[in-house]
Amino acid sequence: MNLWHARRSTRVRPATGFTYQPEPRSIGMFARGRQLVAGNFLFAGHLLEAPDTMLWDLPMPDLRYEQELHGFTWLDDLAAVGDGLARQRAQDWTFGWIERFGRGRGPGWTPDLTGRRLIRWINHAILLLNGQEPDASEAFFRSLAQQTIFLGRRWPSALPGVPRFEALTGLIYAGLALSGMEAHVKPAMKGLARECAQQIDAEGGIPTRNPEELLEVFTLLIWAASALSAAGKMAPREHLDAIERIAPTLRALRHSDGGLARFHGGGRGLEGRLDQALASAGVRATGTTGLPMGFARLHAGRTSVIVDASAPPSGKASYDAHASTLALELTSGRRPLVVNCGSGATFGEEWRQAGRATPSHSTMGIEGFSSSRLGTGRRAGMLVDVPQNVPVQQASELEGVSLHAGHDGYLATHGLTHIRRLDLSFDGSMLVGEDTLAAIEDQDRKLFDRAMDQAKLQGIPASARFHLHPEVDAALDMGGKAVSMVLKSGEIWVFRFTGKADLKLEPSVYLEKGRLKPRATKQVVLSCRLLGYATRVSWSFAKAQESPANIRDLERDDDLTES
Repeated sequence: MNLWHARRSTRVRPATGFTYQPEPRSIGMFARGRQLVAGNFLFAGHLLEAPDTMLWDLPMPDLRYEQELHGFTWLDDLAAVGDGLARQRAQDWTFGWIERFGRGRGPGWTPDLTGRRLIRWINHAILLLNGQEPDASEAFFRSLAQQTIFLGRRWPSALPGVPRFEALTGLIYAGLALSGMEAHVKPAMKGLARECAQQIDAEGGIPTRNPEELLEVFTLLIWAASALSAAGKMAPREHLDAIERIAPTLRALRHSDGGLARFHGGGRGLEGRLDQALASAGVRATGTTGLPMGFARLHAGRTSVIVDASAPPSGKASYDAHASTLALELTSGRRPLVVNCGSGATFGEEWRQAGRATPSHSTMGIEGFSSSRLGTGRRAGMLVDVPQNVPVQQASELEGVSLHAGHDGYLATHGLTHIRRLDLSFDGSMLVGEDTLAAIEDQDRKLFDRAMDQAKLQGIPASARFHLHPEVDAALDMGGKAVSMVLKSGEIWVFRFTGKADLKLEPSVYLEKGRLKPRATKQVVLSCRLLGYATRVSWSFAKAQESPANIRDLERDDDLTES
């Protein structure tokens, strides 16, 4: 149906020009732009080196790679470079797309990709039309009009969430900017308002509980509201209310270094994008209470801890969700210390599945099991058997802030409840934790006894894992009883534990977008065997006394994409 409507849209009369052009707001990466100019095409985890090759002549490794090309977000990167060669690449590849796919062919004719593409073409129209002949300009505006007509017909078929927000924002952009397309603005405004009411809850969260996806929705809503305002129109109340609800939630999901917590398929977010979005929103900073989008945030001094303190998404919203209940991330100043492995989606299906499992997160779990399981058959890819009860208590006292939470994700399989207590000192110099796996009720103990029988009374293996950021230099210390960790800032942290457990420093991976392969890192692993109805392990992360009290962390991270 998309391609049928795409071909029908080619019969419309072309737009003759811009009636209004929104100010470019998308952020590109200079380093990636330089790589594109040099012929290094890194998309969806695949690098193709093809200097002097037309973008659309590349051999496409997979559909995800091809879709990223058709979304045209790489125009932001070329615009960040902005020199003559970058402009030539942008023009050649854009007009090459019009020639090959402009008549309704190819995988780029989906509502979300079309909306994404329209926003970039309109944002960077000056770059694309600079020095072009009248025939080329006419082809450009004709294609914009055709894509707008297509989007006006097909946006309802976009999946709820980011795809539909992209489609509607692109339709608003095009309807405002192009002559003869004004009729699309009002229906798109109504559609966007309806999506805001349905997809964004009262606390400013979205069903997928993906922080980076929430940032994407927030950014699109701000772009649409700003474009409407600049054109002399007011966004609907539902639209503006959604922006006001999301802003404090995103602030709560941001670590002390400015990056987002990496949960449920989301990454840290493009550097600078969150700050720009929050500044553009103009929403006054206010304190949050409860669990913003199901996450708990502990903050003291220069230290932030963010915990997944709710059940994971369910149903269709769980296709990219992770079995990360009660997992934590810890950041000190500008330096992440404890992280989750992240989403492996750009590295293939095996890495994607591995990244969703509980052992890829900084929490305690039973070996060979995740706290939520992947479905099969009609529910393949969804999370099923998720925790049903996730009680949480938070407290703030003179000594610091604390969190006491639990989940029943192992109740059905082993009769066990995971209980995690966290205490962050008032100055942020120490995080003390306690993990307990306990069979509480009589029925739970019968299930545990059955699991013990299957283990031939040798105990059920369990581990508390703490994945470290790749830039943390970690080593076993004190005869294997502790782990010393040095951050690039010069801070030294020490991990210690009490209880019957074995401490090891094992290999791990850090999965992030924009790289060819997972980054090698390490994880602190506390292993034990569950022999009774309750097993408790206590541990702590503490700044060493020799750590400088006041650190000026001025070293810049290398933001060049791995080649």
